Amino acid sequence: MGLYTGRRSIRLAMCNDSGMSFDIAGVGLNATDTLLVVPKFPSFAGKIAFSREIVSPGGQVASALVVCSRLGLRAKYIGTVGDDWAGKAQMESLRETRLDISDVEIRPGCENQRAYIIIDQASGERTILWRRPDCLTIDPSHITPEKITCARMLHVDGHDTPAVARAAEIARQHGIPVSLDVDTIYEGLDCVLGNVDYLIGSTEFPEKWTGERDPFRALQAMRKEYKMRVAGMTLGADGALALENGRFFYSPGFIVNCVDTTGAGDVFHGAFCYAVLAGMPLAGTLEFANAMAALNCTQLGARGGIASEQQVFVLMKQGSRRSHPDFAEAAAQHK
Repeated sequence: MGLYTGRRSIRLAMCNDSGMSFDIAGVGLNATDTLLVVPKFPSFAGKIAFSREIVSPGGQVASALVVCSRLGLRAKYIGTVGDDWAGKAQMESLRETRLDISDVEIRPGCENQRAYIIIDQASGERTILWRRPDCLTIDPSHITPEKITCARMLHVDGHDTPAVARAAEIARQHGIPVSLDVDTIYEGLDCVLGNVDYLIGSTEFPEKWTGERDPFRALQAMRKEYKMRVAGMTLGADGALALENGRFFYSPGFIVNCVDTTGAGDVFHGAFCYAVLAGMPLAGTLEFANAMAALNCTQLGARGGIASEQQVFVLMKQGSRRSHPDFAEAAAQHK
């Protein structure tokens, strides 16, 4: 899983001439979450008292980059925030985690993306209600080469597709690997997929995109069509599955005391990018990302349980795993 080593030295030299260089840049969403913890999820049209209310920063790409920064990478976030209290809370959080936010656009008179997240205290599972105003849309003309080319890797989501497609195109032109976190089908997403090196979709995404119910065949079809290095998917508590060079890798999930699953996927992607940049093989990359996501679930909030590398390695060495027999057996047969 080498990362374009032939071009890396040239790219970093260019960045150093301008006084800037980053391990990873990201283009995509941030959000300010309000968590409501309930003893159990109410029935339809029901009524129940919540036990805790917490305001917590989140968002797919922003949270992934916070993970990278906490693990010691030089990370840069490119996106938009509103100028309301929620946007100010998000910006303060990004500053505290030492992300470069020089290319974050603050949109005057615009509310930041917000989510209300109902957390079932018994299981840690969450239900999300969210809203993102159109005034937060990232303008693709604002994604200029100099914002992308000073990074060793680019991480994106699929929401503002024209802007994300522009960023991925620039990255591909300059030999920068691209990682994509996607959970649903967006118009124009095929323009992004053609420039993606590492696709890790949600459990449902490969079937949604290909129409193929068998996840192994769906991932094979996507990798064949778009020529990506790795095509994979998260499996929730059951871990993750990915295809590289014709071989499937299944990595079981870790068993932890789950308090809140909010942000588990975002943390997985941040850890995945970190492991790729560290040169880990795919099997180790998936295991590291699974462990990081599991530890985040032991605390409330999208970024509440971001662990250190040492904590992750301890869980990898000592933790119990939840292996899905169907995925484990099928992956072994596809070797």
